[in-house]
Amino acid sequence: MKNKNIKELKLNKKKDQSITKSGIKFILLGIFLLILGFYLLSKTDPIGKNFPSLISPFIIISGYILIAIGIIFPEHKKFGGN
Repeated sequence: MKNKNIKELKLNKKKDQSITKSGIKFILLGIFLLILGFYLLSKTDPIGKNFPSLISPFIIISGYILIAIGIIFPEHKKFGGN
């Protein structure tokens, strides 16, 4: 009986460690921002005085942050109802 409960707890723990649907949306948005940021980075001038050279680092960092949030984003628990 005790072994069965331990196995059920381990299975439930593995189910809780998956990436949620909203987490996948954050990851996809982060990947899009990374692609956009590196594309803008390729359009910078050598001196670094144009608009893409100013904004691309922030877009790239934002993309990495969104990917990290998407990986650790918890699933929303619905209370009450079915």
